[in-house]
Parts: sequence; C-alpha cells; structure tokens
Amino acid sequence: MYDQFITLPDPTTVLFQAGPVALRIYALEIGPVLIRWYALGYIFGLLGGWWYARRLVANTSLWTVQPGTPAQLDDLLIWVTLGVVLGGRLGQVLLYAPGYYFANPWEIPQIWHGGMAFHGGLIGATLAIVVYAWANRIPVLSYLDVISAVAPFGIFLVRIANFINGELWGRETTDVPWAMIFSDPEAGGVPRHPSQLYEAATEGILLFVVLLALTRLGGLKRPGLIAGVFGLGYAAARSFCEQYREPDGWAIKELLTIGQAYSLPMAIIGIGLILNAFLRKPQPA
Repeated sequence: MYDQFITLPDPTTVLFQAGPVALRIYALEIGPVLIRWYALGYIFGLLGGWWYARRLVANTSLWTVQPGTPAQLDDLLIWVTLGVVLGGRLGQVLLYAPGYYFANPWEIPQIWHGGMAFHGGLIGATLAIVVYAWANRIPVLSYLDVISAVAPFGIFLVRIANFINGELWGRETTDVPWAMIFSDPEAGGVPRHPSQLYEAATEGILLFVVLLALTRLGGLKRPGLIAGVFGLGYAAARSFCEQYREPDGWAIKELLTIGQAYSLPMAIIGIGLILNAFLRKPQPA
C-alpha cells in the first residue's frame, strides 16, 4: 500500500509515504476504462446503504407506522444517487471553490476528476428524499430516519477513498507515531495527521454504531429522532476531526474552519429534530 517507510531522527516515530497520486486514484484500469477509488466509495456506499435500508423498512417490529415498502426504496435509490452527485458537486463549486470554477466553468460537470462536498451532497439527498416521500405519500421524517441510519456506510467508504487517494490530509504534526507524509507536492513533504482515517472512524464507524443502537432501542418509533442524532453526531464528529484536518478555509481565522461553520446548521437542525421527536405525541399504531 505504501512505497517506503521513512524513519525520523526519533526512531520511535515512523512515517508512511504514499505513492504518486496519479498511480493511486485508480482502483482498476482496463484499457481506456478507469475505475477510481472515489467512485467505488460512492457506489458501494449507496448499494450498502440501500441493502440496509430495505432491511430496516422490512422489520415491522422497529416501527409504529411502517414507512412504505422495501420495494419503494428501489426507486428512492435513484433519487438519492442523483441528489448526492448533483448536490455534492454544486456544493463543491459554490461552497469551497466558486472563484476557480466560475473562471473554469467547463470543469464543473467533470465530476470524474473528483471534488464533491459532503454538505452539498447532504442537501441534495435530503431534497430528493423529501420530494420522493411527498410524491408517494410516505412520512418524510421516517424516510429521513432510514436514510440517516444508513448514511455512515457511504461516509466511511468515501473517507477511506480520500485516504487512498492521498487527499484531504491532516495538519502538520510530529507528535504522533502514525503521522504520514503524503506524496502530493501541495502537502509539502512534511508529516501530517491521517485525518481521513479519523473521519472514517468517527463519522463512519462510531456514528453507525450509535445509530444502530438507537434503532434497536426503538428510535425509529419516534419520527425524526434518528435523523436528528445523525445531524448532531456528524456535526460533532466533523468539528472534532477539523482540529486535525488541514482546513479547506477559515470562517473565522484560527478559530472556526469552513467545515465547522457548515456543520453548525446540521447541529442546530439535529437538536430541533431530537426535541420534536420527544415532545410530539406518539404515532398511533
């Protein structure tokens, strides 16, 4: 996985140097067909989430009022996929690099070159869920709960793809033995936190375990609760990891990164959904 090991003057600290980015972003190359790790993260995240979502909806013991049928999730998968891709790309363009893309508009549709913003993808997926649920007379909050419960699948896989690609690296450090040197010249050839793995562990694995426990404890019987915990949990995990990730930019210099600023509305909405779930009258069976 790595080309070489580099030992610092302190022999207890070993850094890993990733291989050339151009050789690592492709999981498979067959003639002119190039399959990227980034694409695989999205594909298997969506498919894994769809499989788990069907199981949740099919388990009647988890619900007071079952939100539609597993078959309806098949159509929702297409809607959510479009929402994630379009929203993620527009989020990258509008939230993180508007100046660059407005100066190079022909690159906006070139999603195969990478560049997808999580918060934009979240907004796109949420809009797709709301419209689909409304059109099919399915409780919106319950559908948001289902998708929130499965979202950590995709988050985990995409963060692993970020790590393999050697992108979205962490801040400089010599304080941890697992610091890594990324081969991208923009990383400066200095040891950095592998913040992609921190995010995979917290936004992906930890958040999934928390939501899994809540679903087993009856959380889906309170519409909006799982979605609220997901929003608050992701915001907390992302804000924590931003302490180790190289900032995409600053909302408040040296105090609040752009990633943390974009996560604040998620936390506020999440708290609102949690309060609403506990304060509203239980649904009739």
